Amino acid sequence: MVKIITDTTSVLPRQVAEKYHIPVIPQVIHFDDETYLEGIEIDNATFLRKLKSSRNLPKTSAPPPDLFAQEFAKVQDPNETILCIHPSAEVSGTVRSATVAAQDFPNLDIRIIDTRIVASPLATLVTLAAQWAEEGQSADEIVDHLTKMAKSCRIYFLVDTLEYMAKGGRIGNASALLGSVLQIKPILTFNDGKVDVFEKERTQKRARERLENIIVEQIPKNQEAYLTLMHAGIPDDVALFAERLSQRLSILSIPIYEVPPAIITHAGPGVLGVAFFTYNIQNG
Repeated sequence: MVKIITDTTSVLPRQVAEKYHIPVIPQVIHFDDETYLEGIEIDNATFLRKLKSSRNLPKTSAPPPDLFAQEFAKVQDPNETILCIHPSAEVSGTVRSATVAAQDFPNLDIRIIDTRIVASPLATLVTLAAQWAEEGQSADEIVDHLTKMAKSCRIYFLVDTLEYMAKGGRIGNASALLGSVLQIKPILTFNDGKVDVFEKERTQKRARERLENIIVEQIPKNQEAYLTLMHAGIPDDVALFAERLSQRLSILSIPIYEVPPAIITHAGPGVLGVAFFTYNIQNG
């Protein structure tokens, strides 16, 4: 048997977590001297209200190892494999926390997977892993699928400002844009787990138009691209964006995810992102 564990940066829908009995370990949000467990003690609406009224930007920290240990301790069958599927270690300490916790359970088969991605495509991988486990695939098979898919993932996103990423230390190679006198609206991407600049536009409108074209140009024309959209506090904008993509790609419905506070803290309100996979499991 295979048990799946993830964390709140996966934006995994509650109904999926409940259906497959997937523990979702919360990230930790800090507003000055106040601390909250994401998704348990603070939701997106409350977080955004506090963000607007707070003098200082909040901070985040990875789940403490004890939260993982609590879940590991529930596994009684030594033949059961635990797959912990988490975001890039370049942007989160979650993989390290899970690894530390696993050291206290040497008799369990615990595999910590650094997907090198984050948010909506991570939700896709977690959901697929749970489906494969339910179908009876082995842990080795699932890990192989996850690894190949994660390497083929393409994530592109827009932010209103680079301020949040710079102050949060998650700006990666996009730091080269800081201090620019030009009004640049970069299209950002993930490159080996780190934020990087894909292209630069002069206005937000042109950046969104270019983002749309990038997706149409690059996405595989098959059912295993698993296109998803993500955003922070801009439901109307992302709905229109999804509608345009649906028309251009002849896709009936595109899943839309709202990113959690731990991601908003570093990307900022107004972030708009897209993700898909180029690896096809059926054809390799």
